[in-house]
Amino acid sequence: MSTAVLIVNYRGYDDLERCLASLQPHLGLDDEVVIVDWESDRKALRRAAGRWPRAELVPRADNRGFAAGVNLAASRSRSPYLLLLNPDAVAEGPVVRVLEDWLTRHPDVGVAGARILDADGTLQQSARRFPDLTTWFGGRSTWLTSRFPGNWLTKRNLVAAGAALGEAVDVDWVSGACLMTRRDLFERVGRFDEGFFLYWEDADYCGRVRDAGWRRMYVPTITVRHAGSRSADRDPAPAIRAFHASAYRLYWKRASIVGRLVAPLVHVGLWLRGEVRVRRHPVTQER
Repeated sequence: MSTAVLIVNYRGYDDLERCLASLQPHLGLDDEVVIVDWESDRKALRRAAGRWPRAELVPRADNRGFAAGVNLAASRSRSPYLLLLNPDAVAEGPVVRVLEDWLTRHPDVGVAGARILDADGTLQQSARRFPDLTTWFGGRSTWLTSRFPGNWLTKRNLVAAGAALGEAVDVDWVSGACLMTRRDLFERVGRFDEGFFLYWEDADYCGRVRDAGWRRMYVPTITVRHAGSRSADRDPAPAIRAFHASAYRLYWKRASIVGRLVAPLVHVGLWLRGEVRVRRHPVTQER
């Protein structure tokens, strides 16, 4: 088997070089690395990837967002497994082999995600339940979660916190910062939705994988360390607005008839929340 590692980069060349260095010892001869570089600085890209001649570089002058970058990278590869990996992530071990082996041994699993740590070593809540009303109160960056992390709303939403180290668990969705899926499934469910510019496209994809009858698994036997929000921090106001616009798109796509009736209120609420956060910047944008 082989895996295509798909990296979507946006002005993060130092991070990208560290990411590639962490992968290199663990890649097989048949594995692929494809890097889509939005608003590319070609000289910086060549410098970051210069030591990795096997990487296919796709420099682009435009920026169509993360989902479009994933789809473009996938189209430039052929391997049966696809690993989405953020350029500001560092593999702490053979993440490609571990996740590939997990999917090979579990033919009913369509998506697998690694354990993710923040830069300081704390657990990143990368495995979640699909967002609903409880996410407004028990989501990753809410006041309730920060003050009372053991409350039942937070435990319901943040699955990774309750998983024992080394124990794989079924989840609703895993973060696109480190997500492996099967190419045939990726094509079957329609790839990533390019209507999401940034954020929530991973939850949407996992929702369509669920609808197709496949399991999604959190596999904490392998770890990546993820700095997080590097691209967003380079242009924070548009990133914050994109976060809330994507949240509304996900809501609309998954809403029931009743849910769509109240969609205007949801839209206004998310817009107001986004504008408040823009005015309070600097803010780390986290789901």
